[in-house]
Amino acid sequence: MGSAETDETLESYGADIGTHDGVLTRFREWVLVDGNRLSVTATILIVVFAVVAALYELGVITFVNPGAVTSVASGMIAGTFSLVTLVVSVNQLILSQEFSAAGRARDRLEDVIEFRQTVADDAAVPASPASPTRVLGLILESIHDDATALADTVEDRDDEFSEIVIRYTNGVIERTERTDDLIGKSGSDTFTAVSAAITYDESWHLYVGTHLRGEYADSLSPAATERLDELIDSLKLFHVAREQFKTTYLQQELTRFSQLTVYCGVPSILSAILIGLLYADFAGPSVSAALLPSVVSVLFLVVLLPLALLASYILRTATITRRTASVGPMVPQKGAEEGPFDVTAGEDR
Repeated sequence: MGSAETDETLESYGADIGTHDGVLTRFREWVLVDGNRLSVTATILIVVFAVVAALYELGVITFVNPGAVTSVASGMIAGTFSLVTLVVSVNQLILSQEFSAAGRARDRLEDVIEFRQTVADDAAVPASPASPTRVLGLILESIHDDATALADTVEDRDDEFSEIVIRYTNGVIERTERTDDLIGKSGSDTFTAVSAAITYDESWHLYVGTHLRGEYADSLSPAATERLDELIDSLKLFHVAREQFKTTYLQQELTRFSQLTVYCGVPSILSAILIGLLYADFAGPSVSAALLPSVVSVLFLVVLLPLALLASYILRTATITRRTASVGPMVPQKGAEEGPFDVTAGEDR
């Protein structure tokens, strides 16, 4: 892809998702999206352990009251049972979407084959790639080429319309190059495709493109109209591909989360029971006073493991869902007054 100058006039209302400027911003993006979920879980537990240790050293909390500790352990046992039950229910809901009769399975397969053929036709290639990231990269190349072709159709004109089109296409080209670079530096798994896709605000480009086609229909030459329609079609394909990969990823992510929660649920419950048994002796805790805080803190971390897993996975799935919550040019993240166009009912009557 070539380079292009960009004018932010038409881009200033778009989403700059994925711009990681500053240590805090990069850390936030790592926690919300980029980081491995097990690493995020471990980070949460380390922070909890550090807070508990600091509070103990300051004398805010103690571990010598058997009644208080066993009450907390009992509550954790009940909470862990509830969490595991909830996760199993969610897993069953996901599995129910995979059960289908022959007719429905055939329809789903035909829909995917038809979409892949549409992508291949749009990009003028024999067949679309199998890798999700390469499919998105191919569509981005089509968007880039369509935007460049649209700009070429108006470059000889010297009027307000051609200036708007050039600014719009420069913005599209700049954003596609940025997203394509992210895809090129990443792997080929489904999450990588989704992670790269949410950095590209195709819904905003689709909104601007459809507005230009309607507002300046009389100023568009037949060639420009054809190029703009092709660009809009490519943007639609990108949106459909992203939603397909997002659905697949969320199914995989929630299924993995269900597995890990079940794996961690048994050790969590056993640790909570063990905490209670440590304080079951009438003579006091069966562990020396020097080791008691460390032993109980570690057991509490094991008890909190399912909850930390829940936090890490929900943070990512919720963030991805929120950042991609748009249907074509309908962009719910935008405010009522956001956008470069002023539209009033009845203007064309």
